[in-house]
Amino acid sequence: MTRIITLIGGKGGAGKTTSAINLAAALTYFGKKAIVVDANLTTPNVSLHLGSPIVPVTLHDVLKGRNHITESVYLHPSGIRVIPSSISLNAIKNVDPEKLEYIMQDLHGLSDFVIIDAAAGLGREALAALKSGEEILIITNPEISAVTDALKTIKLAEELGKKVLGVLVNKTNPKNMDMPPDDIEAMLENKIIGIIPEDRAVKFATARKDTVVSMYPNAAASVAYKRLAAHLSNENYDEPLYQETADKTVLEAMADWVVKFLGLKD
Repeated sequence: MTRIITLIGGKGGAGKTTSAINLAAALTYFGKKAIVVDANLTTPNVSLHLGSPIVPVTLHDVLKGRNHITESVYLHPSGIRVIPSSISLNAIKNVDPEKLEYIMQDLHGLSDFVIIDAAAGLGREALAALKSGEEILIITNPEISAVTDALKTIKLAEELGKKVLGVLVNKTNPKNMDMPPDDIEAMLENKIIGIIPEDRAVKFATARKDTVVSMYPNAAASVAYKRLAAHLSNENYDEPLYQETADKTVLEAMADWVVKFLGLKD
């Protein structure tokens, strides 16, 4: 059975693309097949993140009826499969985002998970991605503007009868006066099912056109993505963490971060 999950949150820069590719990589870690669909038709980023900006067939070609969706699937060295959108400005012409919902149905049976990376905002593209997902994962940052946009997205998802799986809070850092998790859950009336800390390893992996889960499997962000993937796929995850960072083990660093994030330590 294929699960089609749209990652969406409203606010731009919340880390939807990073979360999409790393969640897929984390699912692959547990032996699941995962396809990432770049549904950001005007400003796509998935192929840029993974080092394949130009490919023969893109989602734009599929939406225009030139190719079948299976012809636009590419295998990344990390093990995830990707359906990229074209970065060409000309490719946007005569593309109907509304067709996405129907095209996604052809991916059933080809993968365990289909992860749709939605465009920012709540415009036509984002709405098409929202409609295309059978389940919705809300992506936000721990700041009031991002959480407010996430709330609008949740309300729209509920109006469309979509199942909201929960909230993923990205780029958390106790030094930045983050909005407390309890306040985020209270405002969104949904449970936080993943918290991704700010982690330089993510930037290093992006610079090398790879996922942080693949390149730095014991990094704090990688562990958080694997925990989210384990939650979504009902897998047990208790991998010990002993890889050293600059001045302490990853386990110590994570423990210290959690304590600070919860306000138990200055």
